[in-house]
Amino acid sequence: MRVIKNYLYNAGYNILALILPLITGPYIGRVLKPEGVGINSYTNSLIQWFVLIAGIGISYYGNREIAYVREDKKKMTQTFWEIQILKVIMTVVAFFLFALFIQFYRKYYWYMILQSLNIVAAAIDISWLYMGIEDFKRTVVRNTMVKLASLAMILIFVRDAGDVGIYIVILALSLIGGNLTLWPHLRVLLVKVSFKELHPLRHFIPTVSLFVPQIATQIYLILNKNMLGIFAGATSAGFYNQSDALVKVILGLVTATGTVMLPHVSNAFAKGETKKVNELLYNSFDFVSCLAIAMMFGLAAVSKYLGTMFYGPGFGPVGLALMIESIVIVLIGWSNVVGTQYLLPTNKVRSFTISVVFGAVVNIVLNFPFIYFWGLYGAVWATVLSELAVTAYQLWVVRHSVDLKKMFENFLKYLVAGILMFIPIYYLELLWKPKDMNVQGIMYTGIEVVIGIIIYVIVLLILKPTILGKIKMIKK
Repeated sequence: MRVIKNYLYNAGYNILALILPLITGPYIGRVLKPEGVGINSYTNSLIQWFVLIAGIGISYYGNREIAYVREDKKKMTQTFWEIQILKVIMTVVAFFLFALFIQFYRKYYWYMILQSLNIVAAAIDISWLYMGIEDFKRTVVRNTMVKLASLAMILIFVRDAGDVGIYIVILALSLIGGNLTLWPHLRVLLVKVSFKELHPLRHFIPTVSLFVPQIATQIYLILNKNMLGIFAGATSAGFYNQSDALVKVILGLVTATGTVMLPHVSNAFAKGETKKVNELLYNSFDFVSCLAIAMMFGLAAVSKYLGTMFYGPGFGPVGLALMIESIVIVLIGWSNVVGTQYLLPTNKVRSFTISVVFGAVVNIVLNFPFIYFWGLYGAVWATVLSELAVTAYQLWVVRHSVDLKKMFENFLKYLVAGILMFIPIYYLELLWKPKDMNVQGIMYTGIEVVIGIIIYVIVLLILKPTILGKIKMIKK
């Protein structure tokens, strides 16, 4: 039950990090227009390289290391401060590199300065500590208040197409505020340690080993927007960002299991419970498959007019981009289970690194011709094929360590349920054509979603995948 509760909290946490642009999307799309949305998306994609340098792989590494030592308060305190000091050092390095960058890249100069607040937010993010001790409730509750405050500020202060800078500042300050709320509780979690006992540099090489896959993972998002901005204009980068924002909200539900299970599996691995580690993998993979396949077909079915309905006139290209990108919901869901929930906690970092670097290389190679010939849709297909490369490699790596047949035993049943759900929902989408965020448009989309869920559940009840038995056991 603890894992299930943590999953629900972390799903809320992941969605919360993305919920602000989702809620404000219809408003911002209509106020800032495609050009303003594109400027924010493009400049943010550039600043993310420096955010990555400041974070230096600590999100995964810190989570895992805290999970290893969480039963010893002194060791946990020492580990936390060592990692956090290293993070501060890397933040200074990131700001130095950013200062050099803006001396040479002057386009959108003022917006880039404002976006640099995101580097500060990264420096004070200690959510990895709470994830390592499996305390997800605190992050959700505290960040909810901050997100609601930022939502109010956007609705109050962002009034026309010239308020792009204000929008950037509000988003960055919401991240800083949310991260600051996690610090006061440290006095309860940690104990006093001598500064002389701290050796932050001992974590440098291990974090770098996880920094490489983190950079490679981000290439799919950042580089696509970078290249779209250069070759197709900031507006195309904005279309990609708006499509990706909706997909990532759904992925927040699917990949929430990764952050929850990483410390759980790490702790089991540290105790030598190999059988338990594998069993956790099978259960998690089955759960993610069930959820991800339903969400992939569901999003694809309602996507045709969703861009225009959600973001407003001028965002029509987002619809087809959403339909194509929905495929990554399943692919990222699977790679999250195998990579984050198995390879990382069992210390198979090299295999994890190779998989995401392989995906990044595929992405870079495909981006040039795909974006040149097909623009926005080329970038989306490059992303899909890159994620396919990552997932395929990870499954190939673990083929001798786990039972792949057991992992995929219910896949065909979920696939049949997803296809049978997609057909009538897509027909309704073409029939109703919901193109505006009015009562009728929201009602039509809501009806489609409800019908889709009902069809998927009914088909699963008929086909009887093994996950139904596990749900009954949880209820008992």
